[in-house]
Amino acid sequence: MALASMTGFARSVGESGAVRWTWELRSVNGKSLDLRIRIPAGLEALEPQIRERCSKVLRRGNVSIGLAMHRDQSEQLLQVNESALEAVLSTIDLLKDRVPDLAPPSLDGILSQKGVFELKEPEDDEEMQAALHRALLTTLDAALIDLVDMRHTEGQAISDVVRAQFDRISQLTQAAEDLPARHPDAIKERLRKQVADLMEASDGQFDPQRLHQEAVFLATKADIREELDRLHAHVSAARDLMGTGGAIGRRLDFLAQEFNREANTLCSKSNDVDLTAIGLDLKAVIDQMREQIQNLE
Repeated sequence: MALASMTGFARSVGESGAVRWTWELRSVNGKSLDLRIRIPAGLEALEPQIRERCSKVLRRGNVSIGLAMHRDQSEQLLQVNESALEAVLSTIDLLKDRVPDLAPPSLDGILSQKGVFELKEPEDDEEMQAALHRALLTTLDAALIDLVDMRHTEGQAISDVVRAQFDRISQLTQAAEDLPARHPDAIKERLRKQVADLMEASDGQFDPQRLHQEAVFLATKADIREELDRLHAHVSAARDLMGTGGAIGRRLDFLAQEFNREANTLCSKSNDVDLTAIGLDLKAVIDQMREQIQNLE
């Protein structure tokens, strides 16, 4: 399965009789799948089907789903709002009592008052309503296909970047492993010098047993074999995971945390300038990699 990003946009339009509509779908990063649906009043019965369709093709992301509808005005019915008309007439009667010389209002003046006339959508029968719902869901499916395609296209681009970052981590790990400062002779010479410095500073009064313990401690602290092995293993596991595809963003993010933990330990154990530089480069690449991974589904 291909990898998918969590960001994308899709739009589809449709019409049925005098009704036209537009679906707009927007998706951004999210810890889980969060669907935010905005549809016109009267279509609430569609919401469960909208959620079901989205959940079948999307696993993660904050997804906004909007439906805008427009009906041809020639199909709308003009009718009198009885309550609004009654309010206008009552006000006229009140003014007659208070202003005796008031000229009688004209019919067109009364009917021109805001709210007296209103446009009403014609009521569709059950068969027409069902046909409209089917057409709406068909165009929603088209928008979902476009959204998924866009997320896959972006996911492939992110995948290429992340794979290159895995390669870079592997190169830096190997460079740390190949450092001359890690060779046994170099470690032995560094310890010999540190012991000599300690003996000189203590005028030869240093406890030999304690000195031996300190040397063992320093040698153990400087050993980064386990960190290097784990970095190699994490790279291998991440590449295998990328090969499986699908919604692997969370598992990759967990691996990125493990990468970062090993890089931090490597830096803290370093007693060599070159190894420290490699550790800092590792941390930079891992941070960049994690930013990319957090966009994946």
